[in-house]
Amino acid sequence: MKQKLLSLGVLAGLMLVAPMSQAEVTGNIGATSNYLWRGVTQTGDAAAVQGGIDYSHESGFYVGTWGSTVDFGDDTSYEMDLYGGYANSIGDVGYDVGYLYYGYPDAEGDIDFGELYLTLSYEWLEVGVAKFVNAGDDVAADGLDDKDYTYYHAAATFPVTDTISVGLFYGYSTGDVIKSWFDEDNYSEYNVSVTKTTAIGDVSFKLADTDLPGDDMKFVLGYSYSFDF
Repeated sequence: MKQKLLSLGVLAGLMLVAPMSQAEVTGNIGATSNYLWRGVTQTGDAAAVQGGIDYSHESGFYVGTWGSTVDFGDDTSYEMDLYGGYANSIGDVGYDVGYLYYGYPDAEGDIDFGELYLTLSYEWLEVGVAKFVNAGDDVAADGLDDKDYTYYHAAATFPVTDTISVGLFYGYSTGDVIKSWFDEDNYSEYNVSVTKTTAIGDVSFKLADTDLPGDDMKFVLGYSYSFDF
């Protein structure tokens, strides 16, 4: 979802604001056979190494950082994101609102961007929307709006056993940024996944596709391991 430059020193400082019993710092590491962002490969259909750090408070506020290797066919080699938000619930409906900054520190151009997002969840169903609020001058081609991008998604996750779940996902992207990137006004993505939780991490298998011209269905194998600090 991506990537935060928050250092452990900053996290330690945040921990001083609230008692340890009220806060949690976790980390995650992983690898994937193909890093897909909204259905589109970020690695030229090659593998990626990923990881992040998250701080969450019992009040619902959280911040984090996440990074991944990328390959755009130029000198850009990695993505580093920052995010923060607030997650809670009203009755049985959960909500999550926040900001996510996508950074590419070694990119040749100014291609960083940030978006606001809102996600609602109820039992096994999740829906959400995200919209760019800032973007570098090189995100979209000349004459197109670098911040004109909106993304909608719907997801459903069904437990099969205590350790296996099946996921269904649909996403829809639209705006000038999509026109610049793919010469299309909009596109849809969809995938189905199976995730197995084990004592040494989660293993996932995903079939993903989009309706972009010339795009083929992709099989993605992923692994992630989470831990506490």
